[in-house]
Amino acid sequence: MSTEVLKPGRAAQPRAARTGARRPVPKWVLGLAGVIGFLLIWELVPAVGLVEPRFLPPASEVIMALIRDFGLTAFWVAVGHTLMAWGIGLAAAVVAAGILGLVIGMSPFLRRFTNSTIEFLRPVPSVALIPVAVLLFGTKIESSLMLIIYACFWQVLIQVLYGVADVDNVATQTAQSYGFSKLQRIRHVVFPTVLPYLMTGIRLAASVALILAITAELIIGSPGLGDEIAMAQSGGAVSGMYALVLATGLLGVAINIVMRQAEQRLLSWHPSVRGEVVL
Repeated sequence: MSTEVLKPGRAAQPRAARTGARRPVPKWVLGLAGVIGFLLIWELVPAVGLVEPRFLPPASEVIMALIRDFGLTAFWVAVGHTLMAWGIGLAAAVVAAGILGLVIGMSPFLRRFTNSTIEFLRPVPSVALIPVAVLLFGTKIESSLMLIIYACFWQVLIQVLYGVADVDNVATQTAQSYGFSKLQRIRHVVFPTVLPYLMTGIRLAASVALILAITAELIIGSPGLGDEIAMAQSGGAVSGMYALVLATGLLGVAINIVMRQAEQRLLSWHPSVRGEVVL
């Protein structure tokens, strides 16, 4: 073991500082730099003539149009319609998939019985159901909900099935030996194992739900941001159209941040969230 001797008058400094090591750049700084770089490239592309401004307006013009939209009541009404379809569809999918996932996952017979059906239905794209949704519900919000629920259901169900399969057999047998009832085993053994998988499924499904909500509004004409984008495009308001596209992107970022914060709070006890390192 070596001991470092300090000369008189020399203050003790961290080893990282003495060796010239640098602190890592914060993630938010890199993210902000990436956004600024993207906006600069966007601003330059129409300015140098790579794309005609009537097809791709400069970023500054689109941002100003977005700021103007923030002051319009119609814009926030459209955001409200989109969020309502997103929230209702996501909640319905999570409840249905969570319950069915636990029931199927805890029964070896049901897992084998439903495996082929799940593998057949899961790859079917939700947009392929648009004609069915229009025939059943027209352009009402129910059409959007049908697509959202179908797409999000599989995201959550598969994660819950994986979570139930990951339950420790020793823990299950120990709970049985202590006389735990079925509900107690679900609460104290199964659910803590399934919860990280469930939260991952919900986070993925939240993004999918927004995508399907905007898609349904664009194609079917259900009220919301997607319908506003379609009307702006058909009316020739190109800057307004891009501004609404930016709004959907900002909405997606906000939803992702909220879902990650919720996941971190609910899973604060889990090693993956605490960032524990086993040495």
